[in-house]
Amino acid sequence: MRYENTVLGHLLKAISRRRFAAIVARHQGDRYSKGFSSWDHLLTLVFAQLAGIASLRHLEAVWNAQAARHYHLGSGAVCRSTLSDANRRRPSAIFAEAFAALSEQAGALPRQGSEVIRLIDATPVPLKSLCDWAEWNGRTRGLKAHVVYDPDADRPVRLEITAATVNDVVVGRRQPIEPGATYVFDKAYVDYAWWRALHEAGCHFVTRIKKNVPLSVVEQRPLGEAESAANIEADAVVELASQQRPRLPIRLRRIIVRRDDGTLLTILSNDLARTAAALAALYKKRWQIELLFRWIKQHLKIRCFLGRSENAIRLQIIAALIAYLLLRLAAHDSRSGLLALRFADLVRAQLFERRALTAIGQPPPRPTTDPGLAHQFTLAYA
Repeated sequence: MRYENTVLGHLLKAISRRRFAAIVARHQGDRYSKGFSSWDHLLTLVFAQLAGIASLRHLEAVWNAQAARHYHLGSGAVCRSTLSDANRRRPSAIFAEAFAALSEQAGALPRQGSEVIRLIDATPVPLKSLCDWAEWNGRTRGLKAHVVYDPDADRPVRLEITAATVNDVVVGRRQPIEPGATYVFDKAYVDYAWWRALHEAGCHFVTRIKKNVPLSVVEQRPLGEAESAANIEADAVVELASQQRPRLPIRLRRIIVRRDDGTLLTILSNDLARTAAALAALYKKRWQIELLFRWIKQHLKIRCFLGRSENAIRLQIIAALIAYLLLRLAAHDSRSGLLALRFADLVRAQLFERRALTAIGQPPPRPTTDPGLAHQFTLAYA
């Protein structure tokens, strides 16, 4: 009989074992492994995300119940005390670099366009009072996950986890600038020096403007039919009219859009060539990163944690993003055309079944009858 890998084994093929081993060696991640290597650790945390497991006891029971399937995954049984120690001690930088390598690999996924667009945003990760080390920022106690997202390839490009007290713009300006890209972010990322650096690198940015920013109008642009259809109220070329102008001595576009509820939205950009309707559509695309955060929080496990230490929670958040990328790559390889939620549900139900990803949405094959039994009597019980 032809050997068939498990669904979980197919998903994990996207992770290069050689590259992961190099990352582990660089951080000495297996120095105090006690027989529980970094690869075992990654497997169990990713499995917990895909299987919807929310406790160490549950993870130990379910994982060890499939001991016959561990050999071809390169892993073995797990003890919850060993996993708890690894969550507390193993450097989270190992998982962070593994995520970056997987995201780079996912960059080869089909794109909807040739333009490079990056959405930047952050989402809070609330923690309970049991995590007494977590800082309070006035609204929530916990951490923040800062993500740079590629909406056309549906992949998180970069991830950084900080305390909840760290401002979004502090992390945003730390991210490497990709020359020629278009960055879309909200009004939490106001930093004129960073905007100037983006402009000088040949990048465009589209953002919201705060109400107290003084602007002087240089030119009013006429509105066409496309702008009227997009509910554009005004399109003007403006400049900063404050003492901050030396930090951003460039002309900007100010576009006012009327929302469906009647309120006005003011968009600011350094792109003087695009139409106002196109810039409004770009800012509207920012909603996709909000949908990413919602999907991850609803369908992966970053609300219930397998540890209370900061390192354990960081590892689990990174494992959730790794699981998301594995699902994206597997969905592309399967060519199933299923919705992301439907595909994730099918993966969860069949993680240790031996079947190809291309057949994950199909019913199991019917058992074949042995030709030698074709002429034998069968008993029918009433």
